[in-house]
Amino acid sequence: MSVLLVGEGREYLVAHGETLETDLGILEVPEDAAPGETLETHLGTEFDVRALRGPDLFEHFERTGAPMMPRDVGLIVGHTGVAGGDRVLDVGTGTGVLAGYLGRVGASVVTYEQREDFADVARENMVLAGVEDAVDVRTGDATETLDELADDAPFDVLTLDTADAPDLVGHAPDLLADGGFVAVYSPFVESSKEVVETARAVGLSEIETFETIQREMDFDDRGSRPSTAGVGHTGYLTFARLV
Repeated sequence: MSVLLVGEGREYLVAHGETLETDLGILEVPEDAAPGETLETHLGTEFDVRALRGPDLFEHFERTGAPMMPRDVGLIVGHTGVAGGDRVLDVGTGTGVLAGYLGRVGASVVTYEQREDFADVARENMVLAGVEDAVDVRTGDATETLDELADDAPFDVLTLDTADAPDLVGHAPDLLADGGFVAVYSPFVESSKEVVETARAVGLSEIETFETIQREMDFDDRGSRPSTAGVGHTGYLTFARLV
């Protein structure tokens, strides 16, 4: 397991027993280093030990592309109610941020990544997150294993971040438990529209789509206002339910 070392405006992810070498000095991380402790380099620089938490996965996972933003993960958790003991089918693993988060809330996750090299990185990231026993990273095209997945069904939640999401939504009634949710992330509104049309066609309900936007606030001596640094758009999230 790894811990975060935070000090002097910097943050390092280091495994127990490893050595951190920076211009601030050399630090041997004890095997029993625990969150809340303060460690010191040979030059006297102090670092606080912190446990790895969900948002840290976004910052420290090895990336194979643009990972899902924490705010989008939060919307998925909030709108589907995914919780400990749930079974999740996640298609489009990528870096594995979503799968890692879901594993950490106690769900059992089967996640599909088409590229073998990306899947290998995702497996390493699951180890870093401490959820390698909860998240099964599979390599392949989920649309080619639908019979196998139907045998594994029902799943409580189906999460999709893949170009063929509309096709998979079409099979949601065969994959979901009664009352289960579909959550689809789409970078383009055209894909979201196709997802909605497919969800309607196969009889899903409670269908809704959101554009995900978040703006930071600026506070200074002159006053307070939304940041002008950018709108903070990431994409579109569509939710639907089998009832």
